[in-house]
Amino acid sequence: MWKEIRNLWTSDNLLNEAWDLTYEAINIDAEMFDDATDALWGDNRKTVQKLIFKKDKLINKYERDIRRKVITHLTVQGNDSLAAGLVLSTVIVDVERIGDYIKNIVDLTEMHPDEIQGKKTKDQLHEIESSIKKMFKEAPECIEIGDEDQALQIYSETKEIGRTCDKYIQKLVMKNEEDLDTSSVAILVLYFRYLKRINAHLRNIISSVINPYDRIGFKPKKNR
Repeated sequence: MWKEIRNLWTSDNLLNEAWDLTYEAINIDAEMFDDATDALWGDNRKTVQKLIFKKDKLINKYERDIRRKVITHLTVQGNDSLAAGLVLSTVIVDVERIGDYIKNIVDLTEMHPDEIQGKKTKDQLHEIESSIKKMFKEAPECIEIGDEDQALQIYSETKEIGRTCDKYIQKLVMKNEEDLDTSSVAILVLYFRYLKRINAHLRNIISSVINPYDRIGFKPKKNR
């Protein structure tokens, strides 16, 4: 199914343009995520904040452009490529939501301008950041190729990241083993939560390669 949809994207000018914008928007999200994580740990916060909010506005513009191209295409072409248009419209929503959560990360730098404490917790956060950066690189490549086996592998990795985030949120709230102050606990919990949501939206994007339109964002069926 995915290859048929991808062929429709590339065979029609409007859908092809919409796909190119989607691909570019994912890359912008990846750049924003790199900048936001740097800012959270203390690098060039004010400059990064302005840059991220500017890039987020660009993603919002892309989302509107994609919707316009899709609806124009469907109006002209009818139902023959309805599935391709719907998939594109769904994927760009997840891309846009990722940008919103990255802005939330930047907001944390204002809430907590001091250095974040908790070495063990920070080490785990850096591991999750690295995994998500890897997902940002692999997701557009996977969509471009339409490799379902690769998509299932990435999907599995995102599920593990989500479980790890939940585990550390629970530890921070219930145990606070590193004896952190209330402010540090709150920032760390929020950061884990934002990483979990970014990861979940990347999983939704990847699921578009594996699932039919009605199951995008849901667990793939074993007998798909």
